[in-house]
Amino acid sequence: MYVVNKDSVSEEKVEEAKNTTIRWLIDEKVAKNFAMRYFVIKKGGNSPFHSHDWEHEMFVVKGEGYVYDGNQRTKIREGDAIYIAPNETHQLINEDSETLEVICLIPL
Repeated sequence: MYVVNKDSVSEEKVEEAKNTTIRWLIDEKVAKNFAMRYFVIKKGGNSPFHSHDWEHEMFVVKGEGYVYDGNQRTKIREGDAIYIAPNETHQLINEDSETLEVICLIPL
């Protein structure tokens, strides 16, 4: 078993993002199949507009914003779960909340 508090994990700036940080809560040092990351996107910030070969799942812990796929912006808010398919271009955007905080799971 492994238990960690997000506040005990170092916060790092996300490259190619605006006003966005990441904390690697669970990584390959702990798990074999999935990593768990905690993102904080401050007001006016966004994640990079990108895609990759793997799926991932996200859960909005705090705040609200948008997930953008290149064609449409979908409103997201606290309590929402988001599925991103492999190779689907996506971006998280925070225009109005003090912070948009998201847990994100990816395969290792």
